[in-house]
Amino acid sequence: MSEQEKKPVTAGFVVVGDEILSGRTKDKNIGYLADFLTEIGIDLSEVRIVPDKQEMIVEAVNTLRARYTYVFTSGGIGPTHDDITADAIAAAFGVPIDKDPRAMAILEAHYPPGEFTPARQRMARIPEGADLIENSASAAPGFRMGNVHVMAGVPYIMQTMLDAIAPTLEGGDKMHSQSIDVPLPESRIAEKLAIVQENHPKSSIGSYPKAKDGVFTTQIVVRSRSLDVLRDATSAVEALVAAALGKSI
Repeated sequence: MSEQEKKPVTAGFVVVGDEILSGRTKDKNIGYLADFLTEIGIDLSEVRIVPDKQEMIVEAVNTLRARYTYVFTSGGIGPTHDDITADAIAAAFGVPIDKDPRAMAILEAHYPPGEFTPARQRMARIPEGADLIENSASAAPGFRMGNVHVMAGVPYIMQTMLDAIAPTLEGGDKMHSQSIDVPLPESRIAEKLAIVQENHPKSSIGSYPKAKDGVFTTQIVVRSRSLDVLRDATSAVEALVAAALGKSI
């Protein structure tokens, strides 16, 4: 298998929380995770947003962990009664869950005497056999079980957890991209763009229409893990655009 034909490293993301589905909280983690993974050569291939219901979290996690190289979750590992993600992960893997001595020590050292309440101790409940994920923002650790990484839903905390696990993630070839802004509506180039895609199967060509003040334009984004493929496909798109505009290149 050549360098350009290496199997992609893939990921799924389970976003947990009634507040996301109701609209009370606007998700900021999906885009951040997508950018983070792209930078290290991992394709975010599927995202599921599920409510605080154990059976739905279990189903989503078990489906995605069998389908992708890595799975990430956000939300539902706090101190309140509806933070049930840790219990759901334990159920998904069929293992017990209890207060983890490592997590208890981290949290006990973090809180002043008398403030490590029973509610806060809930954040030390970790499925048996899991590795802890460091949380330099607020101490309460996430955890990794198999290929599943369980993290906080608060964006800045999740981001610190991603930084902590980054060295443990094995990425594939990085996806490269090139954008071409076209002063034409998408319909003027769609048919020939499909032919360019067909002729360059190792690239991915996306077409994104825009409209401003009644003027329709299109942005074309060419993606490939191979710089040679990217260059050839981009040249073909540029030639298509030049022809559509009646120009020569």
